[in-house]
Amino acid sequence: MTNQPNQPNQHSPQNQPYDPYGQQPQAWPGQGYQPGYQDPHAAQQYTQQWQGQTWETQNHQAVSAQAPDPETAILTPQSPRSPQPPQSPPAPLVPEAPAATDADATGYGPATVGGNARVTDAQRARAEGRSPIIEPGMQPAALTALLGLLLAGAAAVGTYALLVPLVILQAVTAAGWFRLNGMWPARQGIALGFAGALAADAALLVSGRSPSAILGTIGVWVLLALVLQLRSHADPDERMYGLMATVAASALAIVAGGYLAAAADAVTVGAVAVAVAVLARALPLPTPASVVVSLLAAAGAGIATGSVTDLGTSGALLGAGAAVCALIGHRVASYDYPSRFVHFTAGVALPLAAAAPAVYVLGRALA
Repeated sequence: MTNQPNQPNQHSPQNQPYDPYGQQPQAWPGQGYQPGYQDPHAAQQYTQQWQGQTWETQNHQAVSAQAPDPETAILTPQSPRSPQPPQSPPAPLVPEAPAATDADATGYGPATVGGNARVTDAQRARAEGRSPIIEPGMQPAALTALLGLLLAGAAAVGTYALLVPLVILQAVTAAGWFRLNGMWPARQGIALGFAGALAADAALLVSGRSPSAILGTIGVWVLLALVLQLRSHADPDERMYGLMATVAASALAIVAGGYLAAAADAVTVGAVAVAVAVLARALPLPTPASVVVSLLAAAGAGIATGSVTDLGTSGALLGAGAAVCALIGHRVASYDYPSRFVHFTAGVALPLAAAAPAVYVLGRALA
């Protein structure tokens, strides 16, 4: 009888390896699982499948059997037997500098569809710590004094003689206000403001120089400017800015017609006082001292001119009041880093235009 070699009993539980994980039996390829067999570890001696993580043999890093969720993934520490070199942090992205152009030397920004967004002279002056207030100087003051003397002399001659320097004053006022606000050319706005001044002058002559003609013309011209701006196709901000500039220019030009509504003696005293005050303000003195000298000079000019007219010594009060309004207009024309053209338009006209209401009111009160 031939001795058969001892073969392992495939059905003996003693010869099965110990499985500490208690996994379910899996079939060997080509050998089906027999449902009547009760030993759960019989087929484990041939093969086992690991159902956890596997290990990559080159760098000994744990590799998950499935792709990790990027929101809940945890970085697996590296094995100390194969340290990885530290990775340098990514360099920050640096935007490329724009290519230099010829416009950089002029201080102007690049051209855009919505306009040139360069820094204005007034903004640059504030950024550099300089004052945006630049006073017109002696030459515009001389022109203001000349125009004031023309108003004073024409008022002494008659009403229609006064219209000539008054119309010049109103035209320069409308143009200077638009230029002071940086809106040039603004032919429609200037024409509208000047037309309002002419309408107010005509209404004054027809109504017997009644001041209600000035107020009525201002109201009509505000509505007219509003209608014209509503018909504009510009941006809302530009339309609002244009509306405010048009209304202000029209109102100032119309208010200058107060010289036509005031008494002739009041116009003579007030215009001479404004001329003297503006010349004194242009003297190279500190601002507080210059203002005091201007007011004193205007009061003295009012006394001197009032002695020639029927106002007498009360002309000092009228001259001082007209000088206060003139200095306010002078200050407005000096604001926001104005150009030389602004000095020779708004700087010339605003002192006289701003003094017109004071001349009318004080002239009626002191008559």
